[in-house]
Amino acid sequence: MLWRCFTISKNEQQINEEIRDKELRVIDSDGTQLGILSAKDALKIAIERNLDLVKIAPQATPPVCKIMDYGKYRFEQAKREKEARKNQKVVDIKEIRLSLNIDTADFNTKVNHANKFLKSGDKVKVSVRFRGREMAHTSLGTDLLKRFAESCSELGNVEKIPKLEGRSMVMFISPKPVK
Repeated sequence: MLWRCFTISKNEQQINEEIRDKELRVIDSDGTQLGILSAKDALKIAIERNLDLVKIAPQATPPVCKIMDYGKYRFEQAKREKEARKNQKVVDIKEIRLSLNIDTADFNTKVNHANKFLKSGDKVKVSVRFRGREMAHTSLGTDLLKRFAESCSELGNVEKIPKLEGRSMVMFISPKPVK
């Protein structure tokens, strides 16, 4: 019984024997061009130097290959990707719901929550839900959201102005960039 092992990886680069092109433009490990060679000759040079032949630009004519240590290259590439992921900041959207007839104490509590979210770097979605006959007074909802935006103006900027979507009016506030 014959078993064959296939490496399943997400890399799209061809290495060593996988390269089937007749002619290749070959770049040495130090960056100098060796010129246009056949795949067999390029692979022979790579094996002599104990390195790999990697196709880095398959769309070019002729395809460009580089002689390099592929394991080291993959390790450095994974390290760069990990570093890039570490530096990314995931921005969450926190929602605050208001009612049209909110009291001042409740309003201030909601503003304090929004300020806390903005300090931590999250976006805030502020929505006012209209119920029943309140739909006839959407201008009151706009005034309420504008007052809310003014209360949060120290820590955030209005990203999307108040807009009526169905029975609720929505506004987005994003945190101000840290200097």
